[in-house]
Amino acid sequence: MKNPVIIKSFHNGLSLYLDEDIEFDMLLKEIELKFRESSHFFKDAKMGISFEGRKLTEEEERKIVDVITENSSLNIVCIIGKDEESNQNYIRALEQLAFHHNELDNAGQFYKGTLKDGQILETENSIIVLGDVYPGSCIISKKDIIVLGGLYGQAYAGSNGLEGHFVVALEMSPSKLKIGEFKYKTSEKQSRWPIKPKVQPKIAYVSDGHVIMEAITKELLNDLPI
Repeated sequence: MKNPVIIKSFHNGLSLYLDEDIEFDMLLKEIELKFRESSHFFKDAKMGISFEGRKLTEEEERKIVDVITENSSLNIVCIIGKDEESNQNYIRALEQLAFHHNELDNAGQFYKGTLKDGQILETENSIIVLGDVYPGSCIISKKDIIVLGGLYGQAYAGSNGLEGHFVVALEMSPSKLKIGEFKYKTSEKQSRWPIKPKVQPKIAYVSDGHVIMEAITKELLNDLPI
């Protein structure tokens, strides 16, 4: 009998190969069983996930992620798409960050998509955005912000007033950036669409009352005051 769900793991991620013929409700039950049985293997790892073999709607993807997290201790940080460059950027950032905090808050969440002009995404949790934050859009978090894409709009982390929060982006060129009560000051006025920088994950954090922005390295992460 054909196996309707096959799990394959790669570094910092999982691929689910799904039968395209089985009814979706039955597929969810199979996924539930698979992850319940393998929960001891994955433990509480933070991973991205991709879906293969079956075309899914965004609602179906969310339902699958919900079933996985309800039946295991996995922390699914994002859904990985077909774009190989984006996938590699995700893996590189996750490896380099190694999430300096022991975990990205138990209440962390992710958002898949691009924030466009006029859109505002606000959350009380830490958040990972799989996509770009365009000029004219804004992302606000009481905790930490990680953008697995380009940050060209506004970002406000640490709106809870506590110290130690940060903003990370694969391409860091915000129109405005604020962490807690501290604003990042750019050296010159930026255009609405800045020149696209070389893909280099960067982190912004507060040090001595100033927002510092630096390229992410393992050495930097070891010494960060967060």
